[in-house]
Amino acid sequence: MATMSRLSTPSPTAHASSTFKSGSSQPKILIGFYSGNNFNAKVSSSKLAVRGNHARSGPLVVRCSQVDGNGIPAKRTVLHDLYEKEGQSPWYDNLCRPVTDLLPLIASGVRGVTSNPAIFQKAISSSNAYNDQFRELVQSGKGIEAAYWELVVKDIQDACKLFEPIYDQTDGGDGYVSVEVSPRLADDTKGTVEAAKWLYKVVDRRNVYIKIPATAACVPSIKDVISLGISVNVTLIFSLSRYEAVIDAYLDGLEASGLSDLSRVTSVASFFVSRVDTLVDKKLEKIGSPVALDLRGKAAVAQAALAYKLYQKKFSGPRWEALVKKGAKKQRLLWASTSVKNPAYSDTLYVAPLIGPDTVSTMPDQALQAFIDHGAVSRTIDSNVSEAEGIYTALEKLGIDWNDVGSQLELEGVDSFKKSFDSLLDTLQEKANSLKLVSL
Repeated sequence: MATMSRLSTPSPTAHASSTFKSGSSQPKILIGFYSGNNFNAKVSSSKLAVRGNHARSGPLVVRCSQVDGNGIPAKRTVLHDLYEKEGQSPWYDNLCRPVTDLLPLIASGVRGVTSNPAIFQKAISSSNAYNDQFRELVQSGKGIEAAYWELVVKDIQDACKLFEPIYDQTDGGDGYVSVEVSPRLADDTKGTVEAAKWLYKVVDRRNVYIKIPATAACVPSIKDVISLGISVNVTLIFSLSRYEAVIDAYLDGLEASGLSDLSRVTSVASFFVSRVDTLVDKKLEKIGSPVALDLRGKAAVAQAALAYKLYQKKFSGPRWEALVKKGAKKQRLLWASTSVKNPAYSDTLYVAPLIGPDTVSTMPDQALQAFIDHGAVSRTIDSNVSEAEGIYTALEKLGIDWNDVGSQLELEGVDSFKKSFDSLLDTLQEKANSLKLVSL
């Protein structure tokens, strides 16, 4: 088993492996390289590009081209091992039209999708795929923000349909698609509850997760929304203290629901990873001592390991067992922000050391393709908890205040999503104006 020490220490990106070799005896998903005008856009428009030492000419795509003796596309990758052997669900952190682009990813082992305002800002503003629906909405009298939500809801509904088989096969354990309430509501407890209720109603899919940020104002919202029987993806968690509050809100919501069967109310807690290192590394470089510099790239994984320890503690004991008797399911930890921001670090730094049962890893293109290409599957999240505790404490001794780190990252995260949301609305208004359809 790989140790946390080896996995958490930044290292140059490894060279691409030959994991996927063609051969009739063991057909697999092929990872192919194509020039921009030589591949089928229906399959490859997601352009799973790998940066750093894995750069290639042309976009990298996943294509289900090999078939077995019955002509059925082969569907075996390391992502299947991740789920089947270690109990971790790989999800895809992206969504755009056409949602059928998700099909080869589902075949490769992806088991769910996460989205956020930044993802939709990029998808809608950079694609013509939304133009026809947008034109119809505006011509029918819809305002810009109302039109935005209809565009989003359609994508979420269509994606939910694709993941329904996984949802059914796992009895509601997996196969979810997440959609976030307006980031403008991050400081509005009641507004967030109402927005979550509205989104849940209009999406009208069993396997939708309503995303709510883990701000101080929205933690009570999580309890209220869970108590209504609505499944929630709690996002923007950056510290252990806030994570514990999120768990308590989930438990409080289950207890307040009054439901005799809790099996259909589920949740994930999205614990952000790479952004922690981005901020803490800057603080360590400012300190500049050999001890501080040696801790660069280790804070995020260490804190995540301690989050998993907290998860194990909170979802055990009499209180939890009483809820289990009513069918309650654990609020799984979801590792978010898994892309590597520092090119000097391994491109699987925020995936490989965080493998463990009852968890989810949601990966954007870069991290997903890197792990498919050369990721190793073994339980790593709790392989060396004592080392994680040592790193966490050592950072505190250097003056790193974990709660301050969490608060700053939360503010930055909320602000980033608000800017993406506002920017997209501006883009849609400009598009409407250019079509001479509406003006404010």
